[in-house]
Amino acid sequence: MKMITALIKHTRLDAVRKALVEIGVQGMTVTEAKGFGRQKGFTEVYRGVEYEVRFLPKIKLEVAVPAARVDEVIKAIEENARTGEIGDGKIFVHGLEEAIRIRTGETGEEAL
Repeated sequence: MKMITALIKHTRLDAVRKALVEIGVQGMTVTEAKGFGRQKGFTEVYRGVEYEVRFLPKIKLEVAVPAARVDEVIKAIEENARTGEIGDGKIFVHGLEEAIRIRTGETGEEAL
């Protein structure tokens, strides 16, 4: 099993969610996050006062999947999160040792 974590733009969340549901992903966790990468933030002027935005808003999407489905899920996220502009985000894949469905006690891939 693998945990896929994707950091994407807010505007791409609906497209990514729809694509994942269409390929049969049954659950995901979405969190609002802030951070920076190569962009390093930006400077903005508000009411005549200049200030620096160091952390940019992003969406953190987490999906637990069987190892055999990793490539399919990554492809769906990539294709639907990509705008071609700086700040499209990143995808990370982590090993997932165990999953347990609390309600039923199911473990492993059955719990996903």
